[in-house]
Amino acid sequence: MEDGRREIDKNLTLVARKPCFGLPTACPTCLPVYIYLSFSKIPFTLEFNSIHPDSDQIPYVEYGDYVAYNNEKGGVIKALKEDNTVDLDSNVCDVPEWISTKALVETWLGDAIKYELWVGCDGKPAHEIYYSDLPWPIRKILYYMKVRSVKQELGITSENADSREKEIYSRAAMAYGALSSRLGEESFFFENRPTSLDAAILGHVLFTLHALPETSVLRSTLLEHPNLVKYAEKLKSEYIDVPHSEPSPSSATKKGPSSWSSKPKRKPKREKTEEEKKFRRRSKYFLVTQVVAILVFVSVLAGSSDDADVELGDEDDGFSYE
Repeated sequence: MEDGRREIDKNLTLVARKPCFGLPTACPTCLPVYIYLSFSKIPFTLEFNSIHPDSDQIPYVEYGDYVAYNNEKGGVIKALKEDNTVDLDSNVCDVPEWISTKALVETWLGDAIKYELWVGCDGKPAHEIYYSDLPWPIRKILYYMKVRSVKQELGITSENADSREKEIYSRAAMAYGALSSRLGEESFFFENRPTSLDAAILGHVLFTLHALPETSVLRSTLLEHPNLVKYAEKLKSEYIDVPHSEPSPSSATKKGPSSWSSKPKRKPKREKTEEEKKFRRRSKYFLVTQVVAILVFVSVLAGSSDDADVELGDEDDGFSYE
């Protein structure tokens, strides 16, 4: 076993949201997990789930009967470490500076990404990543529900919106400055080797550079630190595969090499765990609710059209053609 990794005789499977913007998965939660597994050099298969886009179980990792969900045990990476499946932090997890730096990335920069993705920009990246495969009424409803949820999570109200925006961007700027100083010209942040901290930072930087629009305040702030950009692009070329072709023309707007296939690989059939069966039942339920919502939407439109016809008819009856 090397770097806390146990011998794995079969491929792990990472289930994530789809690729776009020149990234193997454009989801800011999934990308660090993909990078972490790439750092470990353990073979794994990447598959995509677009059936249930707002599920907090995604990403998740499967290995035989083992499943690590995003919403359990503090996330996929923490679960992989605790279960001794993939642990890259064995010699640094108790170092105070490493712990504080990791907390900085997960809080201040995590809040900044949430704000940019759901509040600060026009919503196009969020629609492309999460909802582009869904019918128009459904993706609109889910998007606005998520925006409302993120505002509540970040404590944003109509009264404090401007001050919270300044605070979020100010904290992100301080975080970038601290990370830039810590990194210097090194290849990694601690012990000259990759850890989960590098996976989190690299995922954040690549998402900010490639998925956010050029008008993004966060992206502009990040570009003020060339060593962070250089660090990210170097590791991207060494560890990250990118798509041969993007899933839709609208997502092919960012620069980047093309060497990834977005078509998921087939894996041998096995008996599904109870958690997987539950997830599939929830996915089917979600599809049914989509169909019902569309039928309701169409019926409302039809009802509005009938009402309009009736009103016009009443007006015609009382109109004089003299």
